[in-house]
Amino acid sequence: MADYSELVGLIKQAAREAVNAGAPSDVCFGTVISPSPLSILVDQKMTLTAAQLVLTRNVTDYEVQCEIDWKTETKESHKHDITGVKKMKVKNTLLAGEMVILLKQLGGQKYIVLDRIATA
Repeated sequence: MADYSELVGLIKQAAREAVNAGAPSDVCFGTVISPSPLSILVDQKMTLTAAQLVLTRNVTDYEVQCEIDWKTETKESHKHDITGVKKMKVKNTLLAGEMVILLKQLGGQKYIVLDRIATA
């Protein structure tokens, strides 16, 4: 939850500063150069590092509780049900080459990585 609270705080701060300055925060696009350590190339001229980035849940691995009702499917005689509330890990880490949408905090000190851009 600390990441969520930090994100909300940064969005609120950016909104307050934008209102005070009379200018909104900038939305920009970037390409992931390296997932670890994370670096993102913005506008083909500036590379952002992990220290400058705030990641949303849309671009990170996270765990979630799911209610499931599955039956195993095998060709062998061993079959069973899998039911109930289970913890699952969503693998959502950014990969090299992916394009992302960023929200630049007023002043350009931090960038919030909102989501990846779907490619066809």
